[in-house]
Amino acid sequence: MTEIVVLNEKFESSGKLASEVALTPEVISTSAVHQVVKATLANRRQGNASTKNRAATNGGGAKPFKQKGTGRARQGSSRSPLMVGGGVAFGPTPRDFSQKLNKKMVLRAIQSVVADKLQAGKLTVIEELKSSGKTKEMFSLLDSRGLLPALVVTKDGQSPALRAVRNLRNAKGLEVDGFSVYESVKFENLVIEKAALETLLNRMV
Repeated sequence: MTEIVVLNEKFESSGKLASEVALTPEVISTSAVHQVVKATLANRRQGNASTKNRAATNGGGAKPFKQKGTGRARQGSSRSPLMVGGGVAFGPTPRDFSQKLNKKMVLRAIQSVVADKLQAGKLTVIEELKSSGKTKEMFSLLDSRGLLPALVVTKDGQSPALRAVRNLRNAKGLEVDGFSVYESVKFENLVIEKAALETLLNRMV
């Protein structure tokens, strides 16, 4: 069992959260994190690049010039890739870059990220992240405690804290249901509400 220090809104210790999920160095899997991050980036690709091959190009029904006597190489269609205005040979076509991830792989990656942040002293658990929604106040709150750059995770998707973080250049806010391994790796610090962390840990039990 792992115990995690929980802070109140004044960033003072208010107790500990006991986790049944192991968050020791032994559970950290860099390969799982790498695979999930790679799949996340691949899934963001639109795959819209497209060209027309000779079959999709208009025209070209008639033979452009006679077979013999011109001194040129024989051609059967003006839409051949060898001709100006012809189709593209082996050009890109729309494709799906998405990669399938097993649920266990994703959970292992989340466990690894949380464990890594905890071991590195970069995990900050707060009872409730209260905010007026002002970006300036949120910047002062995080910057004064050396928590930037940070990924802020809340339990409620309508939390004013998410709105306050939105305009910060070196921070990002997420609801726990949309927790991203890629974003957590991208930012040095992980600032998370207690209820949100409990939700994450319960997914791994």
